[in-house]
Amino acid sequence: MRGVLISFEGIEGCGKTTQAKLLYQYLKERKIPCQLVYEPGSTKIGEKIRKILLDKKNTKMAAKTELFLYLAARAQLLEEIILPSLQEGKVIICDRFSDSTLAYQGGGRNLGLEKVSQINKYATNKLKPHLTILIDIPVALSEERLKKEEKDRLEKEGKEFYEKVRNTFLFLAKRAPKRIKIFNGDKNIEDLHFEIREEVIKFLTKRGVI
Repeated sequence: MRGVLISFEGIEGCGKTTQAKLLYQYLKERKIPCQLVYEPGSTKIGEKIRKILLDKKNTKMAAKTELFLYLAARAQLLEEIILPSLQEGKVIICDRFSDSTLAYQGGGRNLGLEKVSQINKYATNKLKPHLTILIDIPVALSEERLKKEEKDRLEKEGKEFYEKVRNTFLFLAKRAPKRIKIFNGDKNIEDLHFEIREEVIKFLTKRGVI
């Protein structure tokens, strides 16, 4: 694998999607071969799975069903886009990846980190992001930012659920500090982009990409 996989993580409303797009634009402007993808989705099959997962009418979805749907979408994304792009030497920017499954289903749904991690390894061929940008915000701020938006099935979960998700993200970062870098999401968009950009430049330079 000659390419690099960079994932963006965090609870709802943290700003990760905006920051992933800004980083993609920055790298593209500098002629660095890159690709932006998101989970669940980015493939035809993944988009169909996404609709099922986020449909707020699916209130009776079991936690294990949710887990396997996310992993199915990820397996498709991996085979169809991520692995070929890494072989081509591209920088892949992924809006959510494995750590989201550990945080949301392992932590938030109480399925357990060890079990979820084992199944995820099979779905991803043990591929991990080379760098993960974790944008951290308090749950209260997440709720404030989502007030005016129409919420999907996951966004409608309560404070207790998101506290567990956030705490799991922070635990994962503590466990893998070299890979997962924490950024304060309670900042203006440009300042946060600059901080993330500096970290990514440093990382890509070290790997010989730029």
